[in-house]
Amino acid sequence: MRSAFSLLITAVLALGLVGCAAPAATSGGEGSASGSCPSASAQLADLDLVEDVRTETGGSTACLPDHAIDAVADDTAPSLPVTVTDAEGHEVEVTDVDRILAIDISGTIASTVFALGMGENVVGRDSSTTFDGTEDLPVVTKTGHSLNPEAILELAPTVILTDTTIGPKEVRQQLRDAGIPVVIISDELRLETTDQLITEVATALGIPSRGDALIAQVDEQLEAALAEIAPVVPADEADRARMLFLYVRGSANVYYIFGKDSGADALIEAVGGIDVASEIGWEGNKPMTAEALVAAQPDVLVMMTDGLESVGGIDGLIERVPAVAETPAGANRRVIDMADGEILSFGPRSPEIVRAIARALYAPASGETAE
Repeated sequence: MRSAFSLLITAVLALGLVGCAAPAATSGGEGSASGSCPSASAQLADLDLVEDVRTETGGSTACLPDHAIDAVADDTAPSLPVTVTDAEGHEVEVTDVDRILAIDISGTIASTVFALGMGENVVGRDSSTTFDGTEDLPVVTKTGHSLNPEAILELAPTVILTDTTIGPKEVRQQLRDAGIPVVIISDELRLETTDQLITEVATALGIPSRGDALIAQVDEQLEAALAEIAPVVPADEADRARMLFLYVRGSANVYYIFGKDSGADALIEAVGGIDVASEIGWEGNKPMTAEALVAAQPDVLVMMTDGLESVGGIDGLIERVPAVAETPAGANRRVIDMADGEILSFGPRSPEIVRAIARALYAPASGETAE
């Protein structure tokens, strides 16, 4: 059964392809675009669009208008205590939200806490939380994504919001044993689960009305982003970009294809592309094989910026993974990259993430080049 989110994408694209009024601007960040991404706030219709999205050449970087998180207008005070059943089935009572620690692999939980207007209560961060206002917060993760229990205990958090993407679980239990309420948030980060994420975080902090307001805000912005993209999506499916998300870490010799239900598929679908990994039956995140890559025949590879840099850019990727050269994406050196902490973080930044990928796909000159 198709998700409600997929149906929304289909409906908006259909409206766009039969003609629609000029879409309203999204209500994302108010700040101006950085010098390295001067058109990040521009509407797609106002940019120099490619003639054929399947044969465009060269790399492009998807970037956000700014790195700020705008807080929702609702400032209802937390209603505490609150008891929640978290994603692992633990019943957790939260009595104090004055010192919040929100940590996961992508920085999404922290961005949600800030969007809910509770950023001033956050006392630490993970290494992926790098948006504006978090620069001076102490990092409590070691080697990227491992929890440092000593650093956490020193901060004396009154509640910890985390998920299973960061651990180990023994440390999470150690923190519970120390008397800290630890709420595990669902870690299936996708465009279609953004509302659930916001609800879980807002409920745990005793601010459900703020959660409802943020959901309404993000849903409105996402619908506006999809409406902005729809008119530039080729009407004929055969003319749409065939896209594949490739996760790499060259130093560790790690190469993964993200397929159906990975989150990358919904992102590709949202910009009017065809997720070729799903097309060949690739589910979830699995190690890449040359056979799968060649069978998929992507026109465009979508990657994390650090991952692309770890293999020496596009030329290095083709050298390390010869199968890339056997695809249209390799032949055209067509790679879209985006910052690791943004591209699949979703949450309150979902609408702008979708718009950024769309700009890099349909108007690649609007952002940085990948090299």
